[in-house]
Amino acid sequence: MPAGLPGRPIPKAELHLHIEGTLEPELAFELSERNGIGLACPDEAALRRRYAFTNLQSFLDIYYATTSVLLTERDFGDLARRYLERARLQGVRHAEISFDPQIHAERGIPMATVVDGLWSVLAGSEERYGVSTSLILCFLRDRGAEAAMATLLEAMPHRDRIVAVGLDSAEVGHPPSEFVRVFDRAREAGFRCVAHAGEEGPPAYISEALDLLRVSRIDHGVRCVEDAELMARLRDERIPLTVCPLSNVRLRVVDRIEDHPLPRMIEAGLVVTVNSDDPAYFGGYIEDNFRAVGRDLGIDRAGLVRLAENSFRAAFLSEERRDRYLGELAEFSAAG
Repeated sequence: MPAGLPGRPIPKAELHLHIEGTLEPELAFELSERNGIGLACPDEAALRRRYAFTNLQSFLDIYYATTSVLLTERDFGDLARRYLERARLQGVRHAEISFDPQIHAERGIPMATVVDGLWSVLAGSEERYGVSTSLILCFLRDRGAEAAMATLLEAMPHRDRIVAVGLDSAEVGHPPSEFVRVFDRAREAGFRCVAHAGEEGPPAYISEALDLLRVSRIDHGVRCVEDAELMARLRDERIPLTVCPLSNVRLRVVDRIEDHPLPRMIEAGLVVTVNSDDPAYFGGYIEDNFRAVGRDLGIDRAGLVRLAENSFRAAFLSEERRDRYLGELAEFSAAG
């Protein structure tokens, strides 16, 4: 059953979205020409053909190469603007947008350029697009804890614009336990904490993220289904998981959408949300993910509404704003 009503997607929050992962080939070539930076592919179609990934690392190689066209505040503002234009049409009412400052710092782009560029658009996102927004600064786990700490310290002047810190990039071989000091320091500074865990890494990484990094949410977390005790803990402690079904298919976490563990996670009583991750690369934005799980996993309209409700409850929102969005969702559900 398709998500939402014809022409009206379900109101929802997007909690797992990497802004660099919204860089569509058309914008990449536009910025390439603007900034005089060549791309390895001759045109947009050729670049899209390279989006046949075998695992997370094969995606990251393309992802890092393509982001080389992002240089100026204007570029990052354009990136945010293009995402919000799409998000508005996909029913997003609130977006917590992750960004990866280290991949830009390695190219000599200061943190201020990235944050100021994004914020030039995000500051007025609700008025212009009807989408409230906040930023999540992610550390690249494969660059190590020392680099993460340096990035955190560089972010301190921008903490009024950043709601949380996260941990992403190549998961296998880079457990959460390596980043305890960084996350302790982030909490002391007032940041919320999230972490990618249990995507390609083992269920033990989820436990480490909870016990050692003391995160509020787990990004991905699909491998929790391999550990019944962990599943029970996630259920009992009401730990939200920001699941990205189309991403999991594209990165071969599962072979087919029909094999995705989302129904099992829902049946187990977990607080699951559905998100798009890096939609320019993975074949769909958030409503496309909702439609895919409705169509291919047999999640009915009421189940999709519950996923949307979970997204608002798991978001880093004031109670007043959360209640307003839940009210909109209730009106939507009643109208159906």
